[in-house]
Parts: sequence; C-alpha cells; structure tokens
Amino acid sequence: MTMPQHTKAILVAAIATLSLGAASAQAENSVNLRLAYAQNSQPVKDALAKFGDLVEEKSGGSISVTYFPDSQLGGESELVELLQTGAIDMTKVSGGLMGSFSPLYGVFSMPYLFDDQEHFYEVMNSDAVMDEVYHSTRDQGFVGVGWYDSGQRNFYTKDTPIDEVSDLEGKKIRVMQSQIAVDTMKLLGASPVVMAQEEVYTALQQGVLDGAENNEFALTTARHGEVVNHYSLDGHTRIPDIILFNSNTLSRLSDAQHDALMEAIQESTDFQLEKWSEAVETARDQIRNDFGVEINEVDITPFQAAVQPIYEDLKGQPEQYALYQKIKELSDK
Repeated sequence: MTMPQHTKAILVAAIATLSLGAASAQAENSVNLRLAYAQNSQPVKDALAKFGDLVEEKSGGSISVTYFPDSQLGGESELVELLQTGAIDMTKVSGGLMGSFSPLYGVFSMPYLFDDQEHFYEVMNSDAVMDEVYHSTRDQGFVGVGWYDSGQRNFYTKDTPIDEVSDLEGKKIRVMQSQIAVDTMKLLGASPVVMAQEEVYTALQQGVLDGAENNEFALTTARHGEVVNHYSLDGHTRIPDIILFNSNTLSRLSDAQHDALMEAIQESTDFQLEKWSEAVETARDQIRNDFGVEINEVDITPFQAAVQPIYEDLKGQPEQYALYQKIKELSDK
C-alpha cells in the first residue's frame, strides 16, 4: 500500500527531529543511525536486524540504530534521495537501481558476468574491485559500504529445459523493462517479451509465453511453478544488493566507531549469505517436491560466448569496460 503524502511528511519531520537528537548525542560520542529500507525478503530483514545488534555491541553501545522498514518512507529510489539529503543515514537497495546513479553499477546487470557463485562472491569481497564502485557516488552525498546477495536469475520454461543456447531459439521469454535484458534474449535466439511481473502467471498458463526468467521465489512465492515444468540454473544475472551510507554521517564517526560499523556490516553480510543460501535451498526443494518442476544445471560457457557483442559495445565506455576486465581477472576460467 502506498503511504499517503501527508503521513510520509509527518514521518520525515520525525526523522529530522531524530537527526537533531543524534547531532546532540554526537557531542557525547554516541550516534543513532536512521536505517530505512523498502520491502525485502526475510533473509535481508534478518540481516539488517542483525547489523543493528552487532554495531551496538561492537561500538560498546555508542552506535544505535532506528529502523524505518518495509517502505515506510518510500521505495528504493525515494530512499536514495532521502539518503542524499541526510534525512536518513543508511539504506539497502538493488544494485540494478544504482546504475542510474553511477554507470559503474550498471556493469553488474550485464549477462553472464560471473562464472558461478564463487566468482560472484570473490568479486564482491574484493576491495580492489569494489572500492572504486562504492566511492563513485561520493560527490552525490553517499557511498557504498557493503553488499548482500539477492540471488541469480534463471530460465524457467513450460515444454523443454534450457540446456544449450539453441534451446532458446524462437522461444517467447518474458523479460523486465531493460534494454540489456532485451538484447541478451535476442543474442541467445529468444523472442523477448517485456511484461509486468503480475501478468506472467496467466501468460504462461495461456501459452502467450514459453518461459520467463527470475530467481527461485518466482516459482514458489508467485507460484509460477504451477504453470512451468523446467527450471534451468544458468544464472544469467547476479545483481547484488548494495548497502549505502550518507557520506557526512560516515565522516562524523570516530575511527573506533568506523571500525565497529564496518565489522558489523561484514558480519551481517556473512549472516545474510548463510540465510539466503538456506532460503534458496528450501525454495528449490519446494520447486521439485511441491510443484514437480525439474531443475537442471547448465554449462554457461556457450551462453557467455553468445552475448559477447554486448561486451564489445562496452568497450566504448572505458570506465565500465575497465571494471569488467577487473571482474574477469578474478575468474578461474
């Protein structure tokens, strides 16, 4: 449900009051962080709650967190705007959204960027790769300080599994409103169909679509597993969630508080990865056992080769291409 504008204004005014209190408390070396986030899966909510406990413990009680959860202050775009103004201190948003604030984040939406989960984790934990990305928005008043896993997007289809690139030939596959997604499907031989998520179930059921692509929860929570028969783990995109922090708030922390903050973020990420992995495995069990959908592994090497024209085009954007090269240097393949 969308919050009425007058109610949201009252909440933002309350945040401003909290901000004044936090500024006063700062003189006493204590900081209250205002953390807002949009609607999220349970592993993410649990990890953000864990962060609050950890940062308070690690800072000896000098840092506390006030939460504004579940889109109380708006969606992710609105939350970044509030972060820029200093109305909130911290948020967590999709790396896909961040492409509109820094072109470097757009690289994470490229198809088959990562060879597998291990490669993805290695990149996201690499300071040599991520520091440049995180700090690319500093002049806009905020920076990245960490990340969470938000899963991988895979193909799910009605009639045949996707094992080879040729299996996509001519198939009508639903994609998001994204030029990269459309271009990817075309290079793989599929016919992309841009469609709202809430329309996908009926379109699959009626044969308007041959398949779609999303993470496991589309088949379980949205029950698309009722109208498809195959789920192919090709992981064509793995877009991280990004934890963002207001630059001014970060600069006001003491060295000890900054260290406590970063340790708490890292440990909350470790916690989130574990919870996310458990949730994915539970969902895959449901996909197999409750919905009767077959899950198959995919060798993505030929798929990576098929989408290379997208990366050739990226050479025209030197900063993004340099980031892509750093990411590929961490690959074992």
